[in-house]
Amino acid sequence: MERLRGWPGWLAVWALIVLTATGCSASDGHDDSRRQALPTYGTYDINALPSEDLRSGGTLTLPITQMITQFNFNHVDGALDDVWTIDTMTEPRLFTRDAEGVPHIVRDYLTSATVSTAGSRQVVTYRLNPKARWSDGRALGWRDFAAQWHAVGGGDDRYLVADPSGYDRIADVRRGADAHEVRVTFKKPYADWRRLFTPLFPAVAYDSPLHFDSDWQGRLPVTAGPFRLASVDRTAQTLTLVRDAAWWGTRPRLARIVFRVLDPDAALQAFLNGEVDVVNAATSEAYAQLAKAPDTAIRIGSAWDEVHITLNGADGPLADRAVRNALQQAVDRPALAEVAAAGLPVKVPLLGNHFYMTNQPGYADDSGPYGRFDLKAAESALDRAGWRTQGAGKPRTKDGRSLTLRLVLSEGTNRLGEDLAQLVQQMLGRAGVRVDIEKVPATAYGPQYLDKGNFDLAIFRFTGLTYPSSAYAVYRRPAGGQVFENYGRVGSAKVDRLLDRAAGTLDPRAAQRLYNEADTEIWRLGHDIELYQRPQVLATRRTLANYGVPGLGDIDYTKVGWTK
Repeated sequence: MERLRGWPGWLAVWALIVLTATGCSASDGHDDSRRQALPTYGTYDINALPSEDLRSGGTLTLPITQMITQFNFNHVDGALDDVWTIDTMTEPRLFTRDAEGVPHIVRDYLTSATVSTAGSRQVVTYRLNPKARWSDGRALGWRDFAAQWHAVGGGDDRYLVADPSGYDRIADVRRGADAHEVRVTFKKPYADWRRLFTPLFPAVAYDSPLHFDSDWQGRLPVTAGPFRLASVDRTAQTLTLVRDAAWWGTRPRLARIVFRVLDPDAALQAFLNGEVDVVNAATSEAYAQLAKAPDTAIRIGSAWDEVHITLNGADGPLADRAVRNALQQAVDRPALAEVAAAGLPVKVPLLGNHFYMTNQPGYADDSGPYGRFDLKAAESALDRAGWRTQGAGKPRTKDGRSLTLRLVLSEGTNRLGEDLAQLVQQMLGRAGVRVDIEKVPATAYGPQYLDKGNFDLAIFRFTGLTYPSSAYAVYRRPAGGQVFENYGRVGSAKVDRLLDRAAGTLDPRAAQRLYNEADTEIWRLGHDIELYQRPQVLATRRTLANYGVPGLGDIDYTKVGWTK
């Protein structure tokens, strides 16, 4: 399952994605020295071509892992990478990032966006393109901004939001000099303000908790983008976007984009059969089949993409930090990374940081003892926590309870996810921790398991968190009825204070120091077991242009097309 909170995306996107790769559970005997280093941070490969070199029309067919039921990306059930992709094609995207992650104004929606300060107040003034209109005929305006602020950052628990960070620092949204100007005043400085209001959603479908939820179930009620949603076919498991005739900007080259629900193995076979045009190749099995397939280009790059194991500290044995720390030391992270790297042309590095990738400015390995595999230390920690060994192959016990944990997997997880889960099961078993693997329906994995804390262990990915403040929702303490993206419910006042300070620090180096200080505390808390940085390896049709691995950037779907 994908939850951007997902890829390619940016939370402003953040992404939470279940493993959708395949792999093997042992080394294939390859020569590691022949692998390339992970591409430079932001490396992209999209077969960039001018629009005039592409034919007008045609269809692009893309695989997705599950049918979308909630099209509101800011809703806790809608923060999926595929939802992000569709929303940014059909709703206003005020900023888009280049391959190095630098945001730029999208002039179809904005003519300018400026920042000023008056005392301690930060004010952002947006100048809207007068041509920009919603599909119901209304011009984009300040009320749309205000409704989104109230819904996402207003602190009203009736709005089931995924990530309020940034919005919760806003003090006021009002009309500017005229109907095409919006002024957003912050009560506390916010360095990553460009990640807000992208996508921008219409006030008429955001002005109440009912509209925020129900209006977006299975449909897009109001749009304002180069594409519109033409059909949702639940029998064929497809979503179809077509050019929007009312679009005032550059006409898209593609006439239609079809999203087809396929599990990873089926997606691979569909690509080989010519039924889809893109498929993940970041696995040994997939890469081996795709590298020499006809009419296929392998595109490789580097993005913000990490794999981890979330630990549920809300109750049960993992409510004890000492037990969570023991699990961190009982998992052989290098062995898992080696499994993920098997057969790939690039290396898969371990991660020692929750906010920065290994080849990203600001990266530091903050893992300390919690990132080192040390089975004896893990066993000693469990002994001290009162979990007594019962002999090899048996789970430890305490007060008549057995140390047994549930690792929940989505049925959409394929070979690599299953292999990693089984290896983790074996590793923890050696420490006296029994792990039962439970597969659940892909559509229920998020709302019924992660969101409700109905698990002990869960393996998935966060992607696209290029703005470090967008990770705040992952590590902040739950409040009231809001879990945000902290599915394991592990946090502290110290982490909250550090992340709040970092988000408001305008000096990048000072902010990096604060994020790394918070990262050290996150490791100590045993929030999760950070594993490795995942490289992007994608197979596409050779004649597909302006699509592939965009580095830290966003795909411009108006430029995607087929060569003449």
